[in-house]
Formats: sequence, C-alpha cells, structure tokens
Amino acid sequence: MDTQIADPTLTTYDVERVRADFPVLSRTVHDRKGKPGKPLVYLDSAASAQKPRQVIDAMTRFLEEDYSNIHRGVHFLSQTATDQFEAVRGKVARFLNAPSERNIVFTRSATEAVNLVAHSYGRAFLSEGDEIILSVMEHHANIVPWQLLQADKGVRIKVVPVDDRGVLDLDAYADLLSDRTKLVAITHCSNVLGTVTPAKEIARLAHERGVPVLFDGSQAAVHGVVDVQDIDADFYIMTGHKLYGPTGTGVLYGKYDLLKKMPPYQGGGDMIESVSFEGTTFKLPPARFEAGTPAITEVIGLGAALDYIESLGREAIAAHEHDLLRYATEKLSQVEGVRIIGTAPGKGPILSFTVEGVHPHDVGTIVDQYGVAVRVGRHCAEPLSERFGVGPTARASFALYNTRAEADALVSSVIAVKEFFGA
Repeated sequence: MDTQIADPTLTTYDVERVRADFPVLSRTVHDRKGKPGKPLVYLDSAASAQKPRQVIDAMTRFLEEDYSNIHRGVHFLSQTATDQFEAVRGKVARFLNAPSERNIVFTRSATEAVNLVAHSYGRAFLSEGDEIILSVMEHHANIVPWQLLQADKGVRIKVVPVDDRGVLDLDAYADLLSDRTKLVAITHCSNVLGTVTPAKEIARLAHERGVPVLFDGSQAAVHGVVDVQDIDADFYIMTGHKLYGPTGTGVLYGKYDLLKKMPPYQGGGDMIESVSFEGTTFKLPPARFEAGTPAITEVIGLGAALDYIESLGREAIAAHEHDLLRYATEKLSQVEGVRIIGTAPGKGPILSFTVEGVHPHDVGTIVDQYGVAVRVGRHCAEPLSERFGVGPTARASFALYNTRAEADALVSSVIAVKEFFGA
C-alpha cells in the first residue's frame, strides 16, 4: 500500500515515555554564565532525526563486545558480526515488505543509492534521446545524478508539475509518458511540502508502458507504512539517519531481475567472485553493489532503529505526527503574515512557511534563541522554491518525539520574530 496516515484519534501513544528514550531532548540550549537556557524544541527531523538510547546502546554494545570485519573471517567475532549485520538486511526487507533479503542493498546514504541506479542501470540501459521523468518536488539528490547522466549519455529530463497546494499533477504525468520514457524517478513524500505522491498510480501508469519506477522514500519511509510490493516499486530508496538511526547508512530496494542485469557500481573487495589480471567475475546482488568494508556498526544501529520504530507501531507514530501537523498548522495559520507552503491533503508532518517582511534566516536565528530548532533555506530543492516563488523558507518537521507543547513553542517564537521586526 501507499504510505498510510493513520487515525489521529488513537490514544495509546505515550509521547512522554518516548521522549525519555532520547537523551538529547532533556538538554537546554544557549545556557549562559551558569544559568540554564531554553529547553530544546527539536523540529528539524526531516533533515536528520535524533537517536534513541536503544540505538546508541546497540552500537556501543557491538563496538565493545562483537566488533570485527564481516564476511571474510572464519573466527568467532567475524562470524558473529556477519550474522548481526546480515540480520539487519532481513529487518529492512520486512520493514519495506520486500520479497527477499536479496532485494536489499546497503549504501552509505539515500544519495548514494540514487547515484548507484543512475550510474549502473542508467549507463547500461539508457541511450541518447531516452527520457527520464522527475517531478518539480525532487530533492537535489534525485535531480543531479540524472543531470550527470544527461551530460554523459544525452538523455532528456521531463518534469511533472504540482498545483498551488503542492499536489502532483497526475494528468500531466500521464501526458509526459511516451515511447521515449525509459525511467521514472519521483519522490514518495516531498521534504519541503510534505506532499505524499500517489505511488501506486505512478507505478501503474509507467508499467503500462514497460517503464521502471524509482521512488525516493527518504521522508515517506519515516512517516508511515511502505509496502514496495503493493505499490510495485522497481527501486525504492531510504536513508537511515532520518529513521532514528545513524548517518552513513542508506538502503536501495530493487526488483531482483533488474538488480541482476545491472553492472557493478564500484569495484573492490567483497563484490567479487574471483580476480585475476585476465579478468574479474562478480557476485550476485546485493553483494555486487557493496564493494569495500561497509558501515558495520552503523548498520547495526539502523537495525536497532527499525526495531524501535516497530515497537512503537508505525500506524501509532503516523497518527501522532498527523495530529501534531494538524494542530501546528491551525495555530500557525492564525499568525498574521505567515504563509504556509504546501497544503496537499494527507501530507506528511512537514511545515514550510515564510513570515512576511522577515528573511527566513532571521526567522531561524531568532526562534533558535527560544530553543526552537527549525531548518531554513531551500532544503536542497531549489526548483521547487522557484515554483512557489518564495526562495528560502523556514521548515518545521515533526517526529515521533514531538508534542503539542512544542508546536505551541514554535508558534510563540514566530510571534516573537514578528514583534522583533515589527512585521
């Protein structure tokens, strides 16, 4: 199924218990001369989420007790580390409802996962004049790799627009599909607007023409249940550090018949069957795409993060986040001079906005003095900023540990911004 936003009336979610799992949330910021500062209100999880104690402890325990390089050793620690590392591949497969662990490739980031597909699949199977369809909502990580392919192979890029709410124009998308279309690469949830795209329909329309589809799930996988088989994704990408895991971890899901046809992305240890100066043979996926020593400890942390999310329940998390988004949107909309960018129905818990007469960087600087951490800028989505004619924006993003009181703190700090500037 597509990403699900669950019923926000669920009452079993204990956010205070959840917050106790995140050590950083108990700190204050801007402490001065021994006086405590403001309680941290962390509303920047769309950029990178904080880490629960369970992830920190899992990584520490692994480093203290079981660390070794993997896949190559016959000794106890290497075997133990390998078993733990590969167990995470199974957790990721279950998290996405992939058919098998062999569909799951570990990368260093979502960005590397996109580059892997662009470099391997794109260079092997796309030719001059072939077309790739993106949307105007894409993160730069799902634009620039295709532009590099465009420069190298002469492919053409077509762009699906959005309406003034930020809803993907599905009719325009259908019109862009043609006999020249060889790949579709579209976000599953915009990191600026929060728009959740109709992934299942996007895939269906593409597959009617035999066109494979890649979904950037960096935001969608965090905020709901993703079933890659139900949406029929050919490639699906997510990143660990937004999923309450460590940096240095990304995931590429691929249909196995596609992965088997793709040439290696990088060369080196652990992706080879045999090497000689006469030639090299390569392992089957996913090992074919995992050259070199991976981020072993970090993958262990990712596994702990997925366990943590599952222990809370993804539908319960989604309901909690949806409630926060609805509450914060209502409150912030009442502040005169605030413009919210992106009002698509069913959107994810991302709130981008501007304050009339105040530069977003000033907004971010001043709300920070009240302990409120938001992101400011174009959020690695410059074409989308141009579409809405806003340049930079401030972005508050809500996560499983945020509260209504923190949404109130955001609104109060924005009102303070207006008072400071007389806006």
